[in-house]
Amino acid sequence: MSLDRAVLAFAGVMILLSVLLTVFVSIYWLWFTAFIGLNMLQSAFTGFCPAAMIFRKLGFKPGTAF
Repeated sequence: MSLDRAVLAFAGVMILLSVLLTVFVSIYWLWFTAFIGLNMLQSAFTGFCPAAMIFRKLGFKPGTAF
């Protein structure tokens, strides 16, 4: 799996997790969803993604985006 796909999969899992937490625990988990969305948006413009840095250190092969 490439680094790009790992980051996208991780973001998808985090979004689904935050939606489940919002439905079953508290409406305040929507702040977590908003944080994920803002992080994805800023990484689209700046190229800086903390998750990509972590996955790179774990040995994922670089993709075209990161």
